[in-house]
Amino acid sequence: LAFRKFLPLFDRVLVEKFVAETVTKGGIMLPEKSQGKVLQATVVAVGPGSVNQKGALQPVSVKVGEKVLLPEYGGTKVILDDKDYFLFRDADILGKYVE
Repeated sequence: LAFRKFLPLFDRVLVEKFVAETVTKGGIMLPEKSQGKVLQATVVAVGPGSVNQKGALQPVSVKVGEKVLLPEYGGTKVILDDKDYFLFRDADILGKYVE
């Protein structure tokens, strides 16, 4: 898998966004403009964390495999093996879904 070759540094988190819905439940194709922004993603890799003021390592707050809520804007697009992933700082992730 592509993200096994990529390790985020510090408190960064690599995510794969969910695919936007392109068809309504009734089967109507949606133009790209009316598709909602995809704000949910799956964590695929995490950095080791950041160092706090006391010099201790502060681990990242999400784990690989967790579903998270992203901000509407931000993140850095990373293309690995022709797939789009996004890098966010741990603090920029808004929350995680609990099953």
